[in-house]
Amino acid sequence: MGASVSVPERSVHEFTVKDSSGKDVNLSIYQGKVLLLVNVASKCGFTESNYTQLTELYRKYKDQGFEILAFPCNQFLYQEPGTSQDAHDFACTRFQAEYPVFQKVRVNGQNAAPLYKFLKASKPTFLGSRIKWNFTKFLVSKDGIVIDRYGTMVTPLSIEKDIKKALEKA
Repeated sequence: MGASVSVPERSVHEFTVKDSSGKDVNLSIYQGKVLLLVNVASKCGFTESNYTQLTELYRKYKDQGFEILAFPCNQFLYQEPGTSQDAHDFACTRFQAEYPVFQKVRVNGQNAAPLYKFLKASKPTFLGSRIKWNFTKFLVSKDGIVIDRYGTMVTPLSIEKDIKKALEKA
């Protein structure tokens, strides 16, 4: 449990995911942008601070080639109980999220989304690759390679220096 899984993909840009309404989105559209991928939940104790700070970071860096990709997940104490559209509406209405909120995904287990299998295999922790809770963040370079992984307790604003550094790279 939590062991790394080998995946054939070498970049986030090789994946296609679904948006909150179920339409395919090929992540190659984000080539050349620094990405922060986050598994989100609307009923978590970390919801308020994370969404507020994610929105702040997005507004500050979106014009410099930064994107946040939010993936609702209901695997942790059922803290994202509604539909994908409900999660999208929550983020956009309550936190004025202007970044994409995708279809709900599983981040752990056999039925984990392929993208999340890739992210976890790219940056396992000393405890294994399993995602421990909501609001785990993956910083991805302009060429789709995972730079770093941040746990729930790491606030979005505390990784601003890493985002800036990634944006400065050619």
